[in-house]
Amino acid sequence: MIATASGFVHPTLGFYALALILPFLPGKGWKWLLLVPPLVAIWSVMTIEPGSYGQVSYLGQSLLLGRVDKLSLIFAQVFAVMSLIGMVYALHVEDKLQHIMACVYVGGAFGCTFAGDLLTLFIFWELMSIGSTFLIWLARNERSTKAGFRYFLYHTIGGLFLLAGLLMRYKAVGSFAFDHVDPAQMMVYDWMILLGFCVNAAVVPLHAWLPDAYPEGTVTGSVFMCAFTTKTAVYVLLRGFYGVEFLAIAGTVMCVYGVLYACIENNARRILSYHIVSQVGYMVAGIGIGTAMTMNGAVAHAYAHILYKGLLFMGTGCLLYAAGTTKLDQLGGLVHRLPWVMVLYMVAALSISGMPLFNGFISKTMTITGAAEAHRTWLAIGMEVAAVGTFLSVGIKLPYFAFWSKPANNTMVLKPIPINMYIGMTMGAVLCIAQGLYPDMLYRYLPFEMEEMYHPWTTWHVLQALLLLGFSGLAFYITRDIITPHAKTNLDFDFFYRLIGRGVLALVSKPLAWIDDRWTEAYRVVGLGGLLSIARGTVWFDTKGIDTVVDGSAYTVQNVGVLSAKVQSGRLQDYLGLAAALALGIFALVWYLA
Repeated sequence: MIATASGFVHPTLGFYALALILPFLPGKGWKWLLLVPPLVAIWSVMTIEPGSYGQVSYLGQSLLLGRVDKLSLIFAQVFAVMSLIGMVYALHVEDKLQHIMACVYVGGAFGCTFAGDLLTLFIFWELMSIGSTFLIWLARNERSTKAGFRYFLYHTIGGLFLLAGLLMRYKAVGSFAFDHVDPAQMMVYDWMILLGFCVNAAVVPLHAWLPDAYPEGTVTGSVFMCAFTTKTAVYVLLRGFYGVEFLAIAGTVMCVYGVLYACIENNARRILSYHIVSQVGYMVAGIGIGTAMTMNGAVAHAYAHILYKGLLFMGTGCLLYAAGTTKLDQLGGLVHRLPWVMVLYMVAALSISGMPLFNGFISKTMTITGAAEAHRTWLAIGMEVAAVGTFLSVGIKLPYFAFWSKPANNTMVLKPIPINMYIGMTMGAVLCIAQGLYPDMLYRYLPFEMEEMYHPWTTWHVLQALLLLGFSGLAFYITRDIITPHAKTNLDFDFFYRLIGRGVLALVSKPLAWIDDRWTEAYRVVGLGGLLSIARGTVWFDTKGIDTVVDGSAYTVQNVGVLSAKVQSGRLQDYLGLAAALALGIFALVWYLA
């Protein structure tokens, strides 16, 4: 996809090329090739100038593969950085298929980011769905197999809404153009496209696929998935639907809803999955409010979230790799045996909690402040409440019960963690701290012009963050015995999905069972009786007809044989007499006829 003489290389090219050649590469040296596509992607997005690249014709349509502007570039930049971190973290994995599907998945995310029309977007959207499904299945156990099928079903439904919407839109306006939709003039097809995007954004109540599937993915696959699917959805919402009031309310609900479920979960990766719902809620709310500050806040928070959420999943991935479980009731007392995992995890935990000096502080506060300045007070309060729950569950509960909570655990067998996993985590941790200390590293790339640049390092913002985090810590200390994790499954909206599924099954299966019963009875009375009558007639015909003819022929042949045996006596005079009699008979016949 080298598009023009300017030298833009579409980042998707490197990932898909590697996916194609990887099965044929022998030995182990191929692992270092995993780093090439991310490095090419970083070079590409850091050197390209804004413009349109890669205009191609497909099925009679003109497709734009490279729409490059500030919005697509900042998302492509963080995608490229995270793909490098993820590939470093996964260097120890011997399973080539995992790397192939990761390349298909990441390449699809870049394809969506630079898509200039809805048809191109849909193609890469579905490629992402296929790649990510395999990253779940490749955990190769019963739970991941079932979760992968449910995940694929969800995203197939979301893709169908997107496809129906873009086809209806094409019929109505004759174009697949992917541009901003005026919230006051949205048509049915626009709402269908929005619904398809909301599935991937895990908007409540369309979110249950995420905490169901991400905990079941491979150790490295979940690191990639936590970074790309929902953030690609955030990008397309920013591109096409900013200012839609529904998103402002839905995003705030996501913030609070995800936190509440995270506080009662036992599985560490399920806790983090619910926090994806919550943190993406800040982005969706900022998009819905639609001011320059809240939209920049959504972009900044998406960037920061990809880094610290990737680091969080890498930390829990180390627990899963070493201990074989991420269930908090089975962990504890591991801080002395996995000290660097704990330290690097806490960098991400403080980042997601909005602690000053970390990147979550410079992004999350921008969205909340923007909501307040837009006089959306209740939305701002909802996001502040969610911030408290975030520190409570991810910043305190999870590390406390995973690393401390119990006496030193020297009996649990721990598998040595490969050095590349530590290197990947360190890369993510350095970026989380660097962006927190130097916000301009991120702010300089924000796409929307603001009348006045946002400054996070004010006395009020710092004190507000410290007070919220301090009270969260106090709340945990008081309730630590109450929120102790327990081995149980907490059903979410998937309860209603399963209820609906059982209802549909009952509606379909009971009528079909009734029809089958009636058909079986009719067959027994009519069909089976008729067949038996036909069988009896066949037996009679065989006995009286066929057997009579065959037996009669046999008897005739037998009699002729007996007569012939008697005639052949072996005496000459008998033969002469027989010949004379035959001659007389012929003579008499001829004489009679004449």
